[in-house]
Amino acid sequence: MAAPTRQERAACWGARDEFWQCLDSHADDAAKCEKLRRAFESRCPQQWVKHFDKRRDFLKYKQKLETEGYIPPEAAGKS
Repeated sequence: MAAPTRQERAACWGARDEFWQCLDSHADDAAKCEKLRRAFESRCPQQWVKHFDKRRDFLKYKQKLETEGYIPPEAAGKS
């Protein structure tokens, strides 16, 4: 696989940003952002889509930890 050109990278990042904005405005309801998801997948290499999906999950988790703090799970079988 050849490395994407500057224009291809910019198109990919733009599609990703539009898709993420849609998810943010629709409370992560992917069904309402399906058209933008397809555009994102068509403009980005498959490995990048996978990476960006994991990155979004991590950023949402990090934001949750920063706002709610860490709450350890109850230890099973502890007396």
